Amino acid sequence: MSQREQGAVSACRAVARGGYNRGLGFPPDWPNLLERLMRRLLPALAGAALALVYTPAYAAGNPENGRQLAFTCSGCHGIEEYRNAYPSYRVPKIAGQNEAYLANSLKAYRDGSRQHPTMVAQASSFSDQDIADLAAYFSTQGRQ
Repeated sequence: MSQREQGAVSACRAVARGGYNRGLGFPPDWPNLLERLMRRLLPALAGAALALVYTPAYAAGNPENGRQLAFTCSGCHGIEEYRNAYPSYRVPKIAGQNEAYLANSLKAYRDGSRQHPTMVAQASSFSDQDIADLAAYFSTQGRQ
């Protein structure tokens, strides 16, 4: 056995005996420290795992149903360089947009936390499933 290997073996033995007394820098009660750390860490990890399990999933959108609902949307969002009359700004194209972004935006218009008179009026009649279907449809469309 080489000197390096002997040093590694003696270090392992020193750790097993408490390590601190051999000048390795481990506190004499390091197994107790690990146990206390695990007592604090384990509940936090278990809580995080439960939070992931019980997080509500978004309703799966059906792009085909979304296509049927999207005819109204295409009147503004499907026209190249279309500008809104008041306030005057360019209406964004939403084809190919991220599904989660579209769903969150429509929910915000429906709930009133995002303001635009036309969009609030449109989104107010949508159910969660309608929103998921629209978001699924527009996200599958190629960016134009």
